[in-house]
Amino acid sequence: MGSALYTIRGLEHVYRDKPILRIDRLEIPSGSIVGVIGPNGSGKSTFLKLAGFVEKPTAGEIIYGGKPAVPFASEVRHKVSLMPQEPFLMKRTVLNNVAYGLKIRRDLSRLEQRVHIALDWVGLDAGEFSKRPSYALSGGEAQRVALAARLILKPEVLLLDEPTASIDALSAQLIKDAALKARSEWGTTLIIASHDWQWLYGVCDRVVHLVRGRLMGSGRENIIFGPWQPGENGLWEKVLSDGQRVVVQKPPEAISAAVIDHAAIVPADRLLPSGENQVRLSGLITRLALEKASGDIVGSVLVANIPFTTTLTEKEVVESGLYPGRRVHLLYDVRNVRWF
Repeated sequence: MGSALYTIRGLEHVYRDKPILRIDRLEIPSGSIVGVIGPNGSGKSTFLKLAGFVEKPTAGEIIYGGKPAVPFASEVRHKVSLMPQEPFLMKRTVLNNVAYGLKIRRDLSRLEQRVHIALDWVGLDAGEFSKRPSYALSGGEAQRVALAARLILKPEVLLLDEPTASIDALSAQLIKDAALKARSEWGTTLIIASHDWQWLYGVCDRVVHLVRGRLMGSGRENIIFGPWQPGENGLWEKVLSDGQRVVVQKPPEAISAAVIDHAAIVPADRLLPSGENQVRLSGLITRLALEKASGDIVGSVLVANIPFTTTLTEKEVVESGLYPGRRVHLLYDVRNVRWF
């Protein structure tokens, strides 16, 4: 990875008087892969639009390549490409959709050959698909054509908003492979918003967590939203759908969101320093993933209807025989809960 390609400072974005996004500072190195996760409405799509220079922030600045940049400026117009969650295809053939960006740039050399190469990158046979109208494509095929239309431009930055949501498994894998190929062959910086956290942790150099428009560290924080109600011994609690209780110290407000770091939630057979403040929860392992950046094994455990993230060692996974579908017990200390 290189030096900072993006430096974001004091970024705020407001829509209809409602704050949508606020980022005090964020740097993204050139050639890196950055994942963005968070619940619906957390500001992920807004962040990608701002980083893609298709919208101007209400306040703050985005430095790109060492210089301030604004939407559609010449410094970024041909370097940064955004693929939204529902990319638009024109009512034209696949060939004309993929070639459109090059035609706008009047870059017409070997046009058809370059379209064929871009289609091949996303697993579409040019002989079969190049003359096909866009309305005759399946959802997964349309998504791959939209990606090919961006890959043909060889962007410095490729921003992908839920690129594999609601499409077939084959298309999803081909999209993932093509994006990673752009990074490996051209050094393209990838910024990916996705609910597929297992994939993100497997390929990203860094994952950030957006919650209510604010960055929340590594992306592995556990966030439990209120409302909270008074419990026993001066503590407060949230009763889950199966009767289990998430117990916390008194929140700033009944509707506050509790944040528990992934490292503070441990398997029940790993002892915590003191037992009097410990809370025990039971749930099913839904995913285990090796995190590329740290080498940790990240586990997701569904407790009632809330997913909890914890970090495991390889020894714990092997010796305890952990696998998706197995019920496990988790512990956390109420003193490790902070508020958002």
